[in-house]
Amino acid sequence: MADTARAQTIRRFGAAVLAAGAGALALAGPAHAAVPPIPGLSPDAIAIMNSAPYANGQWAVRVVDVATGEVLVDYNSDVLVEPASVTKTYSVGAAWLAFGPDHRIITPVVRSGQVRSGTLDGDLVLVAKGDITMGGQTGPDGRVVFTDLDHNDANLLPGATIGRNDPLAGIDALARQVRASGIRQVAGDVVIDDRLFITRDLGENDGPVSPIVVNNNLIDLVTTPTAPGRPAAVRMRPVVAPWSVENKVRTVSSQGRTSIDVAADESTGVITLTGTIAAGSAPALKVWHMSDPATFARSAFVQALERVGVRVDAPTVRTNSTAGLPAQPLVDRMPRVARLVGLPLSENARYVLKVSYNRGAQTMACLLAVSVGSRDCDDGITAMAPVLKAAGVDPRGASLVDGSGLVGNLVTATSQTELQRAFAARPDAARWRDALPVMGVDGSVATVQKDSPAAGKVYAKTGTLGQADLLNLRLRVETKALGGYITAKSGRELAIAVIGNNAMFDDLAGVFAANEDLGRIATAIWTSY
Repeated sequence: MADTARAQTIRRFGAAVLAAGAGALALAGPAHAAVPPIPGLSPDAIAIMNSAPYANGQWAVRVVDVATGEVLVDYNSDVLVEPASVTKTYSVGAAWLAFGPDHRIITPVVRSGQVRSGTLDGDLVLVAKGDITMGGQTGPDGRVVFTDLDHNDANLLPGATIGRNDPLAGIDALARQVRASGIRQVAGDVVIDDRLFITRDLGENDGPVSPIVVNNNLIDLVTTPTAPGRPAAVRMRPVVAPWSVENKVRTVSSQGRTSIDVAADESTGVITLTGTIAAGSAPALKVWHMSDPATFARSAFVQALERVGVRVDAPTVRTNSTAGLPAQPLVDRMPRVARLVGLPLSENARYVLKVSYNRGAQTMACLLAVSVGSRDCDDGITAMAPVLKAAGVDPRGASLVDGSGLVGNLVTATSQTELQRAFAARPDAARWRDALPVMGVDGSVATVQKDSPAAGKVYAKTGTLGQADLLNLRLRVETKALGGYITAKSGRELAIAVIGNNAMFDDLAGVFAANEDLGRIATAIWTSY
């Protein structure tokens, strides 16, 4: 590609690979003998680690027998390296340890004032408690619904899809309960009390981490091709006032290019899609991140109330404000008219870990902060230390700045295998392992090593971080990592940490190959034991 276009691609990539990478074909390259022979690690694995993209990078690998504690592979295992989204095993793991896998968040709706002849003469208040799915991602089996390439990453990675779920199911359930309580009209306002912890933006590609979450605080925009030369068909989900879509996407020939951009005017709620989609291609998903989750949720709740026959005198579209509410402890004691019981923490953990949901992982840190009496999510990171230490994981083996795995976190491979062994010793070990992505089967490693004999035998959280090398017009993968378990060829259970830092690639195809490279290393470990 031309240098200008290539530079633009590199800049976009610098943000895009903050999400968990998708699998792709591995690229061959000349070997570079930076990594010496490592006892216990096969020559095949060493060859991958010494291939061209990793020539000037660093590896840390540790493999431990879960049952006996025998260290089978040990390379740079006490060096602090950047784990990217493997960090989520610490934040989600600490929440699991602190609250238990069966812990459920209960989101109440309370009222101020009295109900007379069906009319509430005060406010209706939905008290946000940090439920990351809010009943909107529950399947018919009661488990969390997710797709392998989740809608959170739709603007960054092609091929993202939405699940078969109703994103407003929880909000609608609360509205029905409000009506069942005897309320037919709300003369005051509808308010989302989002003061549980301080909402903070996680970054350009993620948006705010908030105590209130409806459809991951996203609007999904699904574009389907029609006939060449005709406007494409666009579906918006969920439909929440004042948001609407202006469709400027045209269908082009089947040999044409699919390229869609999304922008919005938040003052009007108009989301504009522009670009092209190839005839006969699969639907393309884009999303719009809500900058004000509480206002988005308020509109959704007002509309849900109106759908079930509860009239709200206040405007449907209004900036949410908690200024008129009493202190939080007083709100918690107000009469309750509805409540939503969330999924077990194990299911929320499964969603966060399978798809590498950044805001969900950071929410776990925020809830840990709340548990120690703070509204500052950073205090949740501090609160993780005694929880991990009590479980047998030395917190000094990690240095964390957030719960999601963005730039700045460091761990040792020893620490990661300590964490996985600690969970393997628990009565709920199988549930923890089930929450991790499974190589060749689901989540962020669904497409990796699908035809390998190790497919379905590697349960591991992925991590990917990247930046642009504008000096050389190439792409730098700061981190590609796996942390979890392998059920080896012999049946032996292994805890693993495989972390590569600072690999260099010429193009995106090579970058996606890094995911496959780690899968090949995992397969080599599976074969060896």
